[in-house]
Amino acid sequence: MIVPMKKVTLLVLKKEQRHALKDLRKLGLVHIEDRPANGTLINELRSEKNDITLAMSLLTEYLPKKEKKGVTPPSLLSEEDTLTFVDSVLSLTSSYKSNMEEAARLSGEIASYEEWGEIDRADFTFLAENGIYIFPATAPLKTYNALAESLKTIRIGQGKTGVRFLIWSETNALPDDLPQDVIPLKLPETSVKALKEKLKSLQAKIASYKQEMTKMSAYLNSLNALDEIVSKKLQFEIVHDGMQTIDFGSEEDGVQLVWLTGYIPSEDEAQLSSLAKEKSWAYLSQDPQEDDPVPTKIKRNKLVNLISPLIDFLGTVPGYTEPDISLWFLLFFGIFFAMIFGDAGYGAVLLLISIGLILKTKAKKQKVPTAFYMFGYLGLMTVIWGALVCNWFGMPTEIVPAFLKKLAVPAIANFTPEDVRNQNQILLCFTLGLVQLMIAHIVSLFRNIKSPKFLADVGSLSMLGGMYFVVLNLVVDSQKYAINNAVLFAIGVGFALNFIFVNYSTGIVPAIVESLKNIINMLLGVVNVFADIMSYIRLWAVGLAGGAISATVNEMAGPALGGVIIFAGVLLLLFGHGLNYIMNVLSVIVHGVRLNTLEFSNHVGLTWSGFKYEPFNE
Repeated sequence: MIVPMKKVTLLVLKKEQRHALKDLRKLGLVHIEDRPANGTLINELRSEKNDITLAMSLLTEYLPKKEKKGVTPPSLLSEEDTLTFVDSVLSLTSSYKSNMEEAARLSGEIASYEEWGEIDRADFTFLAENGIYIFPATAPLKTYNALAESLKTIRIGQGKTGVRFLIWSETNALPDDLPQDVIPLKLPETSVKALKEKLKSLQAKIASYKQEMTKMSAYLNSLNALDEIVSKKLQFEIVHDGMQTIDFGSEEDGVQLVWLTGYIPSEDEAQLSSLAKEKSWAYLSQDPQEDDPVPTKIKRNKLVNLISPLIDFLGTVPGYTEPDISLWFLLFFGIFFAMIFGDAGYGAVLLLISIGLILKTKAKKQKVPTAFYMFGYLGLMTVIWGALVCNWFGMPTEIVPAFLKKLAVPAIANFTPEDVRNQNQILLCFTLGLVQLMIAHIVSLFRNIKSPKFLADVGSLSMLGGMYFVVLNLVVDSQKYAINNAVLFAIGVGFALNFIFVNYSTGIVPAIVESLKNIINMLLGVVNVFADIMSYIRLWAVGLAGGAISATVNEMAGPALGGVIIFAGVLLLLFGHGLNYIMNVLSVIVHGVRLNTLEFSNHVGLTWSGFKYEPFNE
């Protein structure tokens, strides 16, 4: 459930502002409303945090893949030393980037002298000092042959860039009438040999960078600790700077107060009230208004909390006034996960891995992550569904043990004729969709029960029932599920009720006018109901594809398992089923999550527009 919140306003003396904020942070219950804050200290702390974050991301890339046994990590550096260490990491990385750029430039310059050999600028300078002016150049063969006879040249050779030659000039300047495609060679600053030595030195520095960063990565724990410290300082200063000031009295003997606004769970309000009395703070509490930015705090029981790792991973948070669908999300996501994987063997693997991780964590006397229990739940659901359809690692049903076949439901099992089995599974998918979408509108109906607006949900339920039979008529069996007058009546009445009451706020007439303004969207809403029910066929289609892949892998590996190349057969089985497992995980993310966060959420009126309750704490 979404925990009820109270909007609170605190007023304290400005001279006690910092002490009051420290007490409030120690309480750790008030979510402070955001206020603009851009003080000098805040900008410095933001810059520090950015540097720390960058240093952490750079060092993380160079963490050793395997921790050496018996090697203890270095003790935490002091805050000042850690800041110096951050500067060292960033300085080293900056030098590395500069060295890489310079090495690339030198490599290109050296390559341009490849056909010329070991050129040394000093040689040309020596000749010039003695009145001999030589200029190396290149030109296409045709251009070189057409040069004026008065131009003194010495041909060196011919390569990819054309003819290489020297121009012997009377002065320390090239002739003005040279053809445009004669390209003088830019001499190196010193010599090609010196360039190569410089490049070698840079490459050595570049190579040592990785070693240095690997050594430095041992101090990531210090960076993590500093990041936490700076984050808390920054949070404190933002709250401090964002507090508004009120002046009372004259400038000489006046009193300055500062105030802030925040939100606290109603169940914790008594603790804040007690602290306010103890510290002599002025304190105001009221129910949030409709347009207030109220954070969302969700309280779930241990069972429903199994879904929290997935919701946290998605980063989706319902708005404060929106419904909490965690229970339905958990139930239907488990079903969708099982149907998409569709294999009891795959589910058993996930279940056993989860049990192993749970037992291993408990053996270390550590807290078991909720994700391990969630994976166990998903594995169990997959085992149940796989057993019902008699799918065990894609094995042909002829070789599946008899006791496992008895667990299956013949109407949807793999040993049932394909056309009958597929029709029943598709029917099950559409029925599952109908049930989930009807639950969505029932939830919405009870939320609107005190207003005539609940009749819009009654209309949606009616439309869902009618459209369900339209879908079955078009996809499953047109004769068995005929579109009769009852179906048309359900759709028509449902549309009328939804049209009249979906925008209800103050009266029926304004609601109808509002619906008429959006008549196109209202008509498309009927199509959307049809499309949403149809969308659940993806469960059958994706599950069927996964089953076909696992069966194909078995067929390919089968001949090898019975011969001398059994090892190759085992590898093929592991690779094929492993790849299929990964593809199923991706399918769950794309399809299983979508049906909950899009189709179901749209029908329940959930926009996921909220943000998490994050109290100001230590």
